[in-house]
Amino acid sequence: MRSLLAPGPILGVFLVLLVLGPQFLPEFHITLLNYIGLYALVALGLVLLTGVGGLTSFGQAAFVGLGAYATAWLTTATNLPAWMGLLANPWGGLVAGMVVTALVALLLGLLTLRLSGHYLPLGTIAWGISLYFLFGNLEFLGGHTGISGIPSLSLAGFELRDGRHYYYLIWLVLLMAVWLTRNLLDSRAGRSIRALKGGVVMAEAMGVDTGRAKLVIFVLAALFACLSGWLYAHLQRFVNPTPFGLHIGIEYLFMAVIGGAAHVWGALVGAAVITILKQWLQDLLPQLFGATGNFEVIAFGLLMIVVLHRARDGLWPWLARWVPEQKSALAGRLREAEPLPRRAVPSGGTRLLEVKDAVKQFGGLLANDRMNLAVSAGEILALIGPNGAGKSTLFNLITGVDPPTSGEVHFLGEAVAGLNSRTIARMGMSRTFQHVRLLAGMTVLENVALGAHMRGRHGVPVAMLHLERGEELRLLAEAARQCERVGLGMHLDDAAGSLPLGKQRIVEIARALAADPCLLLLDEPAAGLRFLEKQALAELLKQLRAEGMGVLLVEHDMEFVMDLADRVVVMEFGKKIAEGLPHEVQIDPAVIEAYLGGVE
Repeated sequence: MRSLLAPGPILGVFLVLLVLGPQFLPEFHITLLNYIGLYALVALGLVLLTGVGGLTSFGQAAFVGLGAYATAWLTTATNLPAWMGLLANPWGGLVAGMVVTALVALLLGLLTLRLSGHYLPLGTIAWGISLYFLFGNLEFLGGHTGISGIPSLSLAGFELRDGRHYYYLIWLVLLMAVWLTRNLLDSRAGRSIRALKGGVVMAEAMGVDTGRAKLVIFVLAALFACLSGWLYAHLQRFVNPTPFGLHIGIEYLFMAVIGGAAHVWGALVGAAVITILKQWLQDLLPQLFGATGNFEVIAFGLLMIVVLHRARDGLWPWLARWVPEQKSALAGRLREAEPLPRRAVPSGGTRLLEVKDAVKQFGGLLANDRMNLAVSAGEILALIGPNGAGKSTLFNLITGVDPPTSGEVHFLGEAVAGLNSRTIARMGMSRTFQHVRLLAGMTVLENVALGAHMRGRHGVPVAMLHLERGEELRLLAEAARQCERVGLGMHLDDAAGSLPLGKQRIVEIARALAADPCLLLLDEPAAGLRFLEKQALAELLKQLRAEGMGVLLVEHDMEFVMDLADRVVVMEFGKKIAEGLPHEVQIDPAVIEAYLGGVE
């Protein structure tokens, strides 16, 4: 999480300058800083939504408008019903704005977050435009003329009358939002959000409810935008639809991307760069071109292209490189953490998994044709076959990624065909993937801790307030123990993406073990490993077998398989062509035919 945090001494200097700013800065610069704070609040939501969650939204300006119009209407309307009297003030406007925004975001999220690819950003453009025109066409909101006469805020009897008074409130709210966001991302709930970038299949296999995680960050980003709109309305004391259009939504996205969309402090950097640059260009470019116009938009477009080419992670990582890293005292605390409870291990020989006549058809392609196999506790079953035989498809059927076209899958005696991945994972099944699915920017420790997601219980509100530190320490300690177990103890703080492919596969195994499974599915775990690493992996799997765990193994290294497996199942063209002990399978004519093209 170091990349998400601001270094201590630098943060201290920044806070001191913020506090002293109004004492020596002119009015113009105070106004500029106020707008930077308001814009950064919206960009912070986009860090969660786009940079961390991988969900692109062009409609955040509309949520700013909801917050601004809610408080503007409630504080200026003269014929409100009696039951709304308690809300007819700025603080009531804040409550109403947050409630309305949460409900609208919840509805829009349920409708648009089901979309993927380019359809999602198109969906956000659609509802962003719709809300913008709604603001301008409702008479009780003043139409395109807007609402004026909005009262100023009062705090403990002190009225905030000008920009200098609002300055401290805006930046206090922003820093509180930064603190809450940092806390969230540095938690179990935050890892589930960050896992969205690793793909739905991987996250669901680790027990993450990806639909809920997407909805949570969508609503949180909307609430940050609403809060910015509320502050804006009382600072300006006037609102109309112009600041809440699609072009402003695009500008907010520019801020997040240029600052560093995956980094909390990138929101502040991006907001500052765009706001200051916009002000400077609006003064300079008309003089250069000899005409008025929104020439700064052209400059922003060129700047975005340069950033995407030269600094795709934004400006914050580049700035952070100049600051020495802070050493963490976490390692010592991990060793002292209380172990997590473990599930009861089935007795040796217990039937863990049974696949009966499983068929999977994709259109005219029959990927699995009446497949049958079983895995017992304390057994390693190898599933082998040529490329394209249907092994990974069978893995997906077993783990709930794809439902079978027909047939049965039983796990621990229960029918699981048609259940989703996270439900099956909670029952005690864990897996790795044929193509490594790690979060490259997260540390090895954090990647492995994602595997223990189902062993924690605290959610987003508790995480944002950092009230789950005891549970978080235990989850990280479990991840560290699994890393040590597979030989990755020296790489806990390394970015997972910096490791060679072989070690990345070992990280996946550690992540799967952190879930405390009774059945482990490994898809080509030895691919990319060197000889000694394969030996270490074989010893680990033998140890797991001795502990009573069942292992279903897909592998192309025949020497590795034959020295390790208790039984072997061979597939070709989606069908089982052989099953038996390793030495029996090796001399089976059908197997030789499948691998070598026949013998004389």
